[in-house]
Amino acid sequence: RIAEMAKLTQLIENEIFRAYATYATIVLLKMMLMSAFVNPEDVPFGKTEAGKKYLRTDPDVERVRRNHLNDLENIVPFFAIGLLYALSGPELSTALLHFRIFTGARILHTIAYLTPLPQPSRGLTWAVGYVVTVSMAYKVLKTGLYL
Repeated sequence: RIAEMAKLTQLIENEIFRAYATYATIVLLKMMLMSAFVNPEDVPFGKTEAGKKYLRTDPDVERVRRNHLNDLENIVPFFAIGLLYALSGPELSTALLHFRIFTGARILHTIAYLTPLPQPSRGLTWAVGYVVTVSMAYKVLKTGLYL
């Protein structure tokens, strides 16, 4: 057990893993903030008149919902691939660049989605985050290629 604890401590002390954990937490929190109440039973005090104002079907709520779905399609792969990437031994500066660009792209994507800014702003921010995730996946495959 002591050896296992020592390995866990080494992982927590790893700067790349800490950077990954920081930026993964930021994008996961951002994704959580994009959730919307869609069912009466999901809304706190939803059956009261005060609660009903939180349960609406309108274009703004639908826009937030679609943004949240887009986050799920992009942040979940980043979360998994980013972890593998962090464990593949990249340079700290390269890892930080990947994590920061992805996080910035997702935040800008949300701003472009919710404002709404004209295209191609939303498409470009999505593409930047997607390319970063593919870049990390390529590094993981290149590092541990057992195909």
